[in-house]
Amino acid sequence: MKVLLLKDAKEDDCGQDPYIRELGLYGLEATLIPVLSFEFLSLPSFSEKLSHPEDYGGLIFTSPRAVEAAELCLEQNNKTEVWERSLKEKWNAKSVYVVGNATASLVSKIGLDTEGETCGNAEKLAEYICSRESSALPLLFPCGNLKREILPKALKDKGIAMESITVYQTVAHPGIQGNLNSYYSQQGVPASITFFSPSGLTYSLKHIQELSGDNIDQIKSPDLDGSTFLGIQSLPLPHHPPLDQTQGPQHPKKNCLQLEPLRKDCTDTAVMFAAIGPTTARALAAQGLPVSCTAESPTPQALATGIRKALQPHGCC
Repeated sequence: MKVLLLKDAKEDDCGQDPYIRELGLYGLEATLIPVLSFEFLSLPSFSEKLSHPEDYGGLIFTSPRAVEAAELCLEQNNKTEVWERSLKEKWNAKSVYVVGNATASLVSKIGLDTEGETCGNAEKLAEYICSRESSALPLLFPCGNLKREILPKALKDKGIAMESITVYQTVAHPGIQGNLNSYYSQQGVPASITFFSPSGLTYSLKHIQELSGDNIDQIKSPDLDGSTFLGIQSLPLPHHPPLDQTQGPQHPKKNCLQLEPLRKDCTDTAVMFAAIGPTTARALAAQGLPVSCTAESPTPQALATGIRKALQPHGCC
């Protein structure tokens, strides 16, 4: 069964995107299509701030892109040596807060110790920081142009100083329309579509609606837990050569636990919409697209479990 994930591919230590691997364990063939691109901003200013850890009480990273901006600062300004010699140790004497395991993994690669990664979203991270932070110095928060105000407001309300700096901006991926056209023409309508951010939804929804055309049906209930979703009738899935987009393997990698796959006779004929977290789920709802699956945490395992459950109505397995 085919599922579509609107994100770019990120290989892990096993040389495979973990979302493709986890979904493959349930017999789901995932295709990744990137819908966002990023442009970095204010790197000289950010680099200067990273050079003065004594001015801050710690760091906050809520996205992989912010960590990439830090890496660029070290590379472009020849700060790698001084970072390894002294700056890294000085920052590690302070708190480095992160959201999610993916961001934590990138932060660890530049030598920083992290905390808060299990919080899962900005709301929970704000609660975590407020329960621990006591420094009078501001926390340095590199962020994107579309950052939400939940984290800054929560910290401000608790009297915790924070200094934000916009280090990247989010734009639509230049190949989004072509890649989606290719996917739909070759694969048909997938069993589910997962959105990974409100901005990804903004840039991709119009194209998905156009490609679905007259196949968009009325909103109906899947009879799972009382929730509803926008039904899109499945099209035939003809056999074609593989797409250029990143697709899952036909068989899970060796040494991976093989889980019970979905039974073909237990799946609904309408596409289901999934969200990586509550923020994205709310963005879908705001567009009139009730969500069948919201991952309990922003991890491949939680998303794969949620999608499998959503695609098996009436509890059959």
